[in-house]
Amino acid sequence: MRLLFVCVGNSCRSQMAEGLARSMGHFADSAGTHPSSTSIASNAKRYLESRGISSEGMAPKSVDDFSAEDYDMVISMGCGVHCPSMKIDEDWELEDPYGSEYEFYKTTAEEIERRLKLLEQ
Repeated sequence: MRLLFVCVGNSCRSQMAEGLARSMGHFADSAGTHPSSTSIASNAKRYLESRGISSEGMAPKSVDDFSAEDYDMVISMGCGVHCPSMKIDEDWELEDPYGSEYEFYKTTAEEIERRLKLLEQ
């Protein structure tokens, strides 16, 4: 499955979703409506690497660089993202872990993985 994960900053949830989806064999990307950082959050990177998922080359990207037509599904991470140029297929309504402790990132990533497994059914 070809998946695009969208949020505002593209530094936490959507990056973890991209990494987890790729590790499960999907083609995946992530993007933000207003990416404001030059790197992914350290706790997001820490979680991915704890699972053996490389974060090398991962960085916040703009949704303007992607087209929904290139994906089977576009998933919002739950931050009220509105993309006038892109249809959102699902909103996962996940609380943003930005600035939180590592444990909250881990809980969020586990929920992302649970939802990815549901997509495979």
